[in-house]
Amino acid sequence: MSNNSFYITTPIYYVNDVPHIGHAYTSLAADVIARFMRLNGREVMYLSGTDEHGQKVEKSALSKDLSPQEFTDKMSIRFRDLLDALNIDYSDFIRTSEERHKVGVRAFWEKLKENGDIYLGKYSGWYSVRDEAFYGEAELVDGKAPTGAPVEWVEESSYFFALSKWQDKLLAFYEANPDFIRPKSRRNEVISFVKGGLTDLSISRTSFKWGIPVPGDEEHVIYVWLDALTNYISALGYPNEDGNYKKFWPASAHVVGKDILRFHAVYWPAFLMSANLELPKSIIAHGWWTNEGEKISKSVGNVIDPFKLIEDFGLDPVRYFLMREVIFGSDGNYSRDNLIQRNNSELANKIGNLMQRTCSFVFKNCESAMPDVSSEFIDSLYKSEFFVKLQELVKDSISEMENYNINKALDNIIDITEQSNIYIDQEAPWSLKNTDPAKMNEVLYGLVETLRYIAILLQPFTPGSAAKMLDQLGVPSSERLFEHLTQDFAIKPQSKIEQPVGLFPRFEVK
Repeated sequence: MSNNSFYITTPIYYVNDVPHIGHAYTSLAADVIARFMRLNGREVMYLSGTDEHGQKVEKSALSKDLSPQEFTDKMSIRFRDLLDALNIDYSDFIRTSEERHKVGVRAFWEKLKENGDIYLGKYSGWYSVRDEAFYGEAELVDGKAPTGAPVEWVEESSYFFALSKWQDKLLAFYEANPDFIRPKSRRNEVISFVKGGLTDLSISRTSFKWGIPVPGDEEHVIYVWLDALTNYISALGYPNEDGNYKKFWPASAHVVGKDILRFHAVYWPAFLMSANLELPKSIIAHGWWTNEGEKISKSVGNVIDPFKLIEDFGLDPVRYFLMREVIFGSDGNYSRDNLIQRNNSELANKIGNLMQRTCSFVFKNCESAMPDVSSEFIDSLYKSEFFVKLQELVKDSISEMENYNINKALDNIIDITEQSNIYIDQEAPWSLKNTDPAKMNEVLYGLVETLRYIAILLQPFTPGSAAKMLDQLGVPSSERLFEHLTQDFAIKPQSKIEQPVGLFPRFEVK
């Protein structure tokens, strides 16, 4: 992996699901991080995709009189549509039914086998078709999986991966890499699970056919999780270790929901260790969403449709709310009133209002151009306490985002906006217009230059609206990276501007 490259992934989404707020949140968090890294000059690879094999898919396809391939072709499109609806700037979308993926999985299997970690045995135990996961007796809750999914007793010939062999090596790796699993609370859960003892993992099935056949023994199909996890390297061209693989592996971050953390933080690292491949740099596990305080479930009928959310409120308010409402890594609650409140109080009243009142006043009172100030004034502005702090906040936002503290970067944007709104009220350029027009120009210039900072920092969160802000400010599209947040790229006095239009409409509470 080169120093400048950054590889981020979402889980590949299981096609049996309808896209919901959890899928939207994971994709969006990864997109915000990816956009931030691009703005900071990194070469970014963002991977998403669909997980298409397994017993559950085979059953669903048969129930609809479709072949599994026809079924997955139809279902996979919805997840690509979700990424497009959310304005996700992804680099690649992988499907586990694609040949490039199958090539990678077969090569990975052969590597694990060659290294002595795969053997043939017999599996007897509890299996959840819904979770595509095996559970020990001690993990069952009232006869069901910890997720609430029904389990069935399975006895069949199976290949096993020697997971137990890697227990101490995994614990040593966690110890040496304290930031591998984030947040810390999740790290502690994983360490506790591994210390509790690992048993060898069943990695093939014979009771259905929809999957990748085991090389050399086509009676067996490869266990869906071994198949699915390999997407992170098959999408980079593995087993070819040149090209994108060389450039982007190991991944900088796998973003996952906490329900699939074990697969990513225990099984996946063990597979990679066995294959003598580098481990990803971090696994970031976020929490679950509730709907108006209630657990989301299909049976209750309160699943949140992200397409409907965007239709009701618009894309950027939804993107902003999902990133702002929850500390990344914690559980979150969707509330219609809170979404409206966030939009109205922060996007409309703070950012939108500052932009509208400043740019409208400039357009009307400075001859449809940026305020006329001297280069000496711009020098002094950049030496002022506020602009010194502004530069520090940019550095702080980049540093926080490199640690995946998404909310801290948003806190900084709101902090700058609040201070600017206080400043415009204190300086009252509408009064200076008659008493001190030169001072009015200086006040307005300081505000439009601050708005340039706000808009550039806002791009990962609300890309469409931030682009409109930068267009209104006349910032060239080639000067919208973080490296342009310096005096050298300051807004040019007397440059022409378009008539401002409102960016963040207010919503009425019904």
